[in-house]
Amino acid sequence: MYIAFEGVDCVGKSTQIDLLKQEFKSAIFTQEPGGSDLGMHLRELLLNKPFDISKKAEFLLFLADRAEHYEKVLKPNKDKLIISDRSLISGIAYASKEFDQNILLRLNSFALDGCFPDKVIFLKANQELIEERLKKKKTDSIEKFGSHFFIQVQEKIILTLDFLKNETKIKTLMLDASLSIEKLHYKIKEFIND
Repeated sequence: MYIAFEGVDCVGKSTQIDLLKQEFKSAIFTQEPGGSDLGMHLRELLLNKPFDISKKAEFLLFLADRAEHYEKVLKPNKDKLIISDRSLISGIAYASKEFDQNILLRLNSFALDGCFPDKVIFLKANQELIEERLKKKKTDSIEKFGSHFFIQVQEKIILTLDFLKNETKIKTLMLDASLSIEKLHYKIKEFIND
């Protein structure tokens, strides 16, 4: 089973994934971008852009990461529990401002050979929570856009999840990121084991 965590930065995805590592010791834990050797280099390039990259080239680099991630991580472990920090959902949400969702879905489907997450855990936060948590972090090039940007992206993720509901069989659990770590962990485990 392939499970993806989604949500903007600072909603607690990493905390919840770390807790799951204690519960599911034989699971494969991965991330996008950066879940493969190529992906680690692309992640560094994309998050700390040393030079200007066009929107189309940036999207295609994310797509290259996703295709490599599929070949090196998802495909060889398809019979195991795979838990990923982000997936095509973030990719489509971030790119949907510039490009048509149907084209994005087709290109992502091509990169993933049709391998979409079985389940998605989406952590949603309000602007105050994001601002509070951003202040505690060293920010990368994306996080420097601030909380307003993340609220806009969060809305795009929700729209992408709605769009994918009609196109795929992905099951989604949406949770309020302001809930206690323990309560979130309990609900997430329940959803995974269901």
